[in-house]
Amino acid sequence: MLAGAATAMLAAGPAAAIDDEAYWYAVGDRDRPQGQLWVNPYGQCWESVFGPSNLPPCETVAIVPTEFTLRLNFEFDEYEMQNVVNRDEIVRLDRYIQDVIASPANEFLTVVGHTDVVGSFEYNDALGMRRATTVRNYMIAQGVTPNRIAPAQSRGKRELLPEYPADSVMQRRVVIHAE
Repeated sequence: MLAGAATAMLAAGPAAAIDDEAYWYAVGDRDRPQGQLWVNPYGQCWESVFGPSNLPPCETVAIVPTEFTLRLNFEFDEYEMQNVVNRDEIVRLDRYIQDVIASPANEFLTVVGHTDVVGSFEYNDALGMRRATTVRNYMIAQGVTPNRIAPAQSRGKRELLPEYPADSVMQRRVVIHAE
């Protein structure tokens, strides 16, 4: 009798699932919003083996790069968003923020500030920290949840870009790492 009940449940499970399942969605998962499509790290949707095999492509999922370098070139000795020389980079940052918000992978972000060589190590470490904090706060204000972003970090003048002069505005940048 027990074997007959188990067989009936197994037979009914997939048959019932055929009508209900196509792609997998999060239900009761505290790490994913209710109803969010499950995807692998490559943005491919998880399909039910019991559902139809001719599903339309799932919605494109934003993939956040593991390293995103912002050429937020700050004016000399400045760190506020209004002091960014190349405003088009703020547009790039806004697009990146939207990708982060849309990403189902819930990447953890680290924001690192950099400076040129003018000034002492201590001063440049503090300036790089202020730049990274500015970008981190901007990202939070734009909708990235604070628990997805590590406290700001600074490399000061320690990691200069070899393709630019050491005192170039191009050295004054912020790099975002996603893991």
